[in-house]
Amino acid sequence: MPLVDYRMLRKTFVRRLVLPLAVAGVLGFSTPSVAPAQQLTPAERAQLDSGALAVLKSTGAPSASIAVVRKGQIVYERAYGNGRDAIAASPSMRYAIGSVSKQFTATALLLLAEEGKLSLTDPVAKWFPQLTRASDITVRQLLSMTSGYQDYWPQDYVFPDMQRPASAQTIMQRWAGKALDFDPGTKWQYSNTNYVIAAAIVERVAGMPFIDFLRQRVFTRLQMTSVADFDAGPLQQTDATAYLRNALGPLRPAPKEGMGWLFGAGQLAMTAHDLALWNIAVIKQSLLRPSSYKAQQTTVLLGDGTATGYGLGVGIGTPGGRRRIAHGGAVSGYTTSNYVYPDDSAAIVVFTNIYPGAAGASGQIAGRIANIIFASVDTTEAGARDLARRIYDGLTKGTIDRALFTPAANAYFSQEVLSDYATSLSPLGAPSEFSSTGKSLRGGMVIRSYRIQAGDVVMDLTTMTLPDGKIDQYLISREG
Repeated sequence: MPLVDYRMLRKTFVRRLVLPLAVAGVLGFSTPSVAPAQQLTPAERAQLDSGALAVLKSTGAPSASIAVVRKGQIVYERAYGNGRDAIAASPSMRYAIGSVSKQFTATALLLLAEEGKLSLTDPVAKWFPQLTRASDITVRQLLSMTSGYQDYWPQDYVFPDMQRPASAQTIMQRWAGKALDFDPGTKWQYSNTNYVIAAAIVERVAGMPFIDFLRQRVFTRLQMTSVADFDAGPLQQTDATAYLRNALGPLRPAPKEGMGWLFGAGQLAMTAHDLALWNIAVIKQSLLRPSSYKAQQTTVLLGDGTATGYGLGVGIGTPGGRRRIAHGGAVSGYTTSNYVYPDDSAAIVVFTNIYPGAAGASGQIAGRIANIIFASVDTTEAGARDLARRIYDGLTKGTIDRALFTPAANAYFSQEVLSDYATSLSPLGAPSEFSSTGKSLRGGMVIRSYRIQAGDVVMDLTTMTLPDGKIDQYLISREG
């Protein structure tokens, strides 16, 4: 249970919405008492709300809390669904953020490195010589998941030992005192054990409890006033309740991990607002030196030169051609998706209060938000999407404007192909979603991908466009 992004991040890194109450009943939303400066258009807000509601309905997640950053400011905050029992979720409710905590742990070590109190190249043996091959494993390898130490929590549930308190020393001795899963630096493998060791190093170097170091050096400075130590115990009665679902069964209270198990791997809880404040600090590089942010946000290479797609406590990627620093989080009863787009001064925070069950809900909502907030800032892409939608509408009738296409594409759209498109698409009705999901370059063409939902059917569309604007491919298939 990991403290990782469900299936996407669980194999790669810890993972660990709604209408007015009168209309949506238990799927109501709540707004903050003081609305932030609004930079989303009414149409964008409506799209975002309806998309979040749709995900809650389709996944069965009880609630979600979101915060959106645009141009370096929080521009939208909203909560949807049931935060606890029959009480509507509120933006003031805290959720546990699971493995998103790891970037805070990595930042703590980077702060100490900036002060010359340690180096990322220091061996673990400097503090914990009793651990397996501690002289061969560096701080950087802990933070980048390349140490070889075995993960103490790969399961998606709280196993019996985890329901009893444990110390960091006990976890380290049990999982970092055994043989490595691989030679240091030769493979990438998500392991919460790395971050227990990392937080223990912070305590040794700083001479204070890890959570106190974060409060003094990070939370107070960034005015993150809601942060709670979820490792110490459950959240309060005013916060979101932790739920799980067994298979397709009803919501059940999720068990709490014992004290000590989450530590530097996933111990933090907070409001979406406060995690957004953290994201703004990342965008503005206001907490660390630029060189430290660069180190954290650069994908680490293995010994053979293979890129891991992971930096220091964060995942590195460029979906849709945009640089994104992201991580998921999951602990018992909660999931988080946290996306930061530094070059666009944008960020997305999504919390849900269920795990296991509906593990992908936060990521689905975050993806929809990204499509919405970036669609309007790129008029070229908005125009391309509008054209793709017009072509779709024509195909539902068995027609296309052949002047838009290359000779090869026109040859592809034979009468048989047009008939197949019309007879299969027309009964679905007008799409409820037609959103951009990616853009790349290949073969001298711009390749764009879209997600289409019409009725109960979800489809993928891929288009390829030449520099002269002619479309060389327009292919729709069922989402797979």
